[in-house]
Amino acid sequence: MKRDEDGLADRPQQDHIPASEAQSDEPRKGRSPAEATPIRRRRRGARLLRLAATGLVLAFAAVAATIVWQFYVTAPWTRDGRVRVQVANIAPQVAGTIVELRVTDNQEVKKGDVLYVIDPFDYQEAVVSAEAEIKNREADLSVKQAQSARRAALSTVSTSVEEKQQYAGTAKIAEAALETAKSQLSQAKKNLERTQVRSTVNGRVTNLLLRVGDYAQTGTANARVIDTDSFWIDGYFEETKMAHIRVGAPAEMALMGYGASLKGTVESLTLGISTANAATSTQGLPNVDPVYTWVRLAQRVPVRIRIDHVPPEVTLVAGMTATVVVGDGREGQPAWVKAARDWIFGRPDRTESGAEPKN
Repeated sequence: MKRDEDGLADRPQQDHIPASEAQSDEPRKGRSPAEATPIRRRRRGARLLRLAATGLVLAFAAVAATIVWQFYVTAPWTRDGRVRVQVANIAPQVAGTIVELRVTDNQEVKKGDVLYVIDPFDYQEAVVSAEAEIKNREADLSVKQAQSARRAALSTVSTSVEEKQQYAGTAKIAEAALETAKSQLSQAKKNLERTQVRSTVNGRVTNLLLRVGDYAQTGTANARVIDTDSFWIDGYFEETKMAHIRVGAPAEMALMGYGASLKGTVESLTLGISTANAATSTQGLPNVDPVYTWVRLAQRVPVRIRIDHVPPEVTLVAGMTATVVVGDGREGQPAWVKAARDWIFGRPDRTESGAEPKN
């Protein structure tokens, strides 16, 4: 048994090669140089391959970071867009009880359509009274003019000059009273016409809460009509992207929930947004916020987009969310970044500026 152990101890340790010797490029003891050369070449090639792969990954990461930076920070596009619209607040010009409601909520109306009717009785009576007043003034004017004419025909022996002037003045006053009565009649007829409250725009009635029997106050809005001819989109772009947005540039808008895109044109840029430091204190001094954070978020500037084309399947609703892309969304990017994006994602098929939009 002891001999076996001694024999194992005397045997060369050929099966256990130290790690330092296994990784060394020097030929191992007992191996010829001809055998070691291919091994060194393979190890050197593997090392170079690993370095090349690492460099390629780093280069790709740098290119990807640059493209992402250009896309999210400076490219003129935003997901913060809103559909906007003008709303006509309809207020009666005369007061009274509503006796007839001719529309329902969300009903389409044209400009001039009657929305509701105010009780016309008082205003009809005002017209009758104004017409009677005109007849009265006409009769009075006829008498006064006749008296003035008779006095004017007399000589100074029968009447004085002062009396002639008084009768002539009385006739002028009667004439002015008749003009006033005619004006009152015109106003009474207009008020009677205003008892029929009409839509001032083409659109759709919204949030209608009126009912027959409600009292309409003069100048108080009680019906609202969405002007369907006034839709536009506000895109709230970060200030880092404003350098690449120009008035007149084409734009494309994608609404959440619809696959088809809208076509439009940049109509105007807002030249001011509110700032907290502009507020004044109770003493009229600037109220400056003492907190200044290291991380500064870019302000968002509203850009008004005129809608030029709406696909037939899209229904515009004020307040909807839209993604807005100005131009092709790549203004301000280096040429190599555009080429890389085109190679990876393909060139976008967009309508050229001034061309007929595709339906």
